[in-house]
Amino acid sequence: PIVRKGLMQIIDQENDLQLCGESADIVSALPMITACTPAAAIIDTSLGPSSGFKLIESLCLKFPKLPVLVLSLYNEMLYAERCLRAGAKGYIMKKEPPHMILTALRTVLDGDIYISSKLGPKLVNKLVSKSTGVNSSTLERLSNREFEVFQFIGQGMNTRDIADNLNLSIKTIETYIAHIKKKMDFKNSRELFLYAVQWSITERKF
Repeated sequence: PIVRKGLMQIIDQENDLQLCGESADIVSALPMITACTPAAAIIDTSLGPSSGFKLIESLCLKFPKLPVLVLSLYNEMLYAERCLRAGAKGYIMKKEPPHMILTALRTVLDGDIYISSKLGPKLVNKLVSKSTGVNSSTLERLSNREFEVFQFIGQGMNTRDIADNLNLSIKTIETYIAHIKKKMDFKNSRELFLYAVQWSITERKF
């Protein structure tokens, strides 16, 4: 709620921008978007029980002409790339100053892609590396769902917590964890947990 109220104040003080609605989760957001037909949407992928990538995909599928700007905790180009692939038009981190959020919003409203100046060059270099056959990070081998499970492990969640958060069965989450360990060459769950926690500490920058 604090983040949403802050964004409302930032947007409403601009002469060329007006907030037409806000929501705590995707369930209540979809009918509101249908009713008020906004020119753009800012989503925080850490809000609500819905998976971040699934939320983006749902919005872009239901409202294909709606530009989506992602607000995220993660200073990680891998996450930014996945959000863009899911259909987002922009990606900005929460630690950016308020005027940069307005810049990002106006950029996607103009029909362009927005990536922060820190992540942009890294993303370009990454795409170039892919085209030249340079080996990618082991995290890139994970599917979006596996990557989300990996993130939840890094936040200290157990299998039941992850299952509840993603509305999936414990058995399904165990299967995803087995795939993660295999793809990332971890010998056991402890190795996976330690790596995921370290990654989360490094990438979650406030």
